[in-house]
Amino acid sequence: MPKVFEHRSIIPTTVEAIITFHEHPRAFQRLTPPPVFIHMQRNDLQSLTEGEVAFTMWMGPIPVRWLARHEAGPTPQSFIDRQLEGPLAAWEHQHIFEAVPDGVALIDHITLEHRKGWRGWLTRLAFDGLPLRMLFIYRHWRTRLALRQD
Repeated sequence: MPKVFEHRSIIPTTVEAIITFHEHPRAFQRLTPPPVFIHMQRNDLQSLTEGEVAFTMWMGPIPVRWLARHEAGPTPQSFIDRQLEGPLAAWEHQHIFEAVPDGVALIDHITLEHRKGWRGWLTRLAFDGLPLRMLFIYRHWRTRLALRQD
């Protein structure tokens, strides 16, 4: 059964700046908290809304392989990364950027589904509940730091 997770923050920046940050080739690595390490095998992105990426997420000594497709999101200032192959039964991550009076509302909206059996129990340890919440607290903090206007 699919689950929905959402994390929101207001980042004091512009929509253009936050999109530029996400377009940077190393943005994904910059948004990944230690001790997780990302090894990119293939990056065929034409833009944030078109293309595929294949990578291995090293969680300590454990490799987690992932193939994701980027597509247009639900608003003009958004994009989706959708797992085509990977650890979960399903993963759709909407990255939504909305202009607000204090900057940009950064909204990560995820619909996910765990596999049945032991693999599903393992993905619940890394991609659900508190670990997922901590991941997006970190990602929003890193985004805020990168886009800080002095």
